[in-house]
Amino acid sequence: MSHPDDYQSKLQAYVKGKDALAMQSETARLIAALVEGVPDAKLTQRPLPHKWSIGEIIAHLAEDELVTSWRYRQMIENNGCTLASFDQDQWARLGDYRSWNLGEALEMFRLLRDANVRMLRNLSGDEWDRFGVHAERGRISVRDLAQHMAGHDMNHVDQIRTILGRN
Repeated sequence: MSHPDDYQSKLQAYVKGKDALAMQSETARLIAALVEGVPDAKLTQRPLPHKWSIGEIIAHLAEDELVTSWRYRQMIENNGCTLASFDQDQWARLGDYRSWNLGEALEMFRLLRDANVRMLRNLSGDEWDRFGVHAERGRISVRDLAQHMAGHDMNHVDQIRTILGRN
């Protein structure tokens, strides 16, 4: 993986000048359209032994949205709270992402994302500015996290497009 600052810059570039919530609202539908009609063998095949398949990427998005749900709510409720990081590869192993049903993973992601976007659309200005202190990224506000997640989505959408040969 590249340097963390490079990764953050890449994610920020995806979102620059765009509405992060509108982007987040479309991700599940965008992914569903990309994978529609793609054979299961292609969806579960890893492009390289150490890289996730499309199905594993979608399982990761679902579980990351679960974590993000908790982070948003902790920051709003407990301004200045500590936000733990997690090892995505460990979660993939523990969650056995390779065994997930793609449709169920995408539905889990969509449901969690819709709940988060609905909540975010109802926040006050003060609530958007509440923050947590992330173990790896330092101080991050609710607004920062929403933008990060929109960029994170697009990074994974690009990975899916690359695997499908649709870049």
